[in-house]
Amino acid sequence: MSAAKHSVRFPGESESYRAARDQLLEDEIQLRRSIEAVAAKRRGLPSGGQVPEDYTFDEAGAGDSSAAARQVRLSQLFEDGKDTLIIYSFMYGPQMDQPCVACTSILDALDGEAPHVVQRVNLAVVAKSASARIRQFANGRGWRNLRLLSSANATYNRDYHAESPDGDQWPALNVFVRRDGRVHHFYNTELLYAPFDP
Repeated sequence: MSAAKHSVRFPGESESYRAARDQLLEDEIQLRRSIEAVAAKRRGLPSGGQVPEDYTFDEAGAGDSSAAARQVRLSQLFEDGKDTLIIYSFMYGPQMDQPCVACTSILDALDGEAPHVVQRVNLAVVAKSASARIRQFANGRGWRNLRLLSSANATYNRDYHAESPDGDQWPALNVFVRRDGRVHHFYNTELLYAPFDP
């Protein structure tokens, strides 16, 4: 019997529908196996390059966008017992009238997921705009759970490929790991940089 065969049927379905659906289910099972295999390879990556500097960000505190930001270093984004840090680069540069709508949509969802995510890993969102501008936008969206950082005075975006040489912002998700007291890059969503697959 095929791995896709099962006895569930839906009202009114024809034999031709079931045959086509079973074939599609075979493909869906293969896709899931491929996704799981890729995820295992991703988890098995060795540590990448050591972070060249302990970047300093301005942290946009919750609530009042006029409140002074506090400075925080990349190394300080790691809490005790959590040696993985995920940083999402939010396309909201100082020259942009509005942030990227796709990034905004992603962060709308991530704001709700953040309390669950941070139980296991560290999470932050970085944008190139000033911290007060980031906080003002976040307040308008109702974001309450995201750790929002400004990289306006750091080269982080450029170094980790979330900014082009002419200042255009790019979406990127970078993962860093702490090993023996040192912070290393681990993963970047590099499909953006790969040649277009027709």
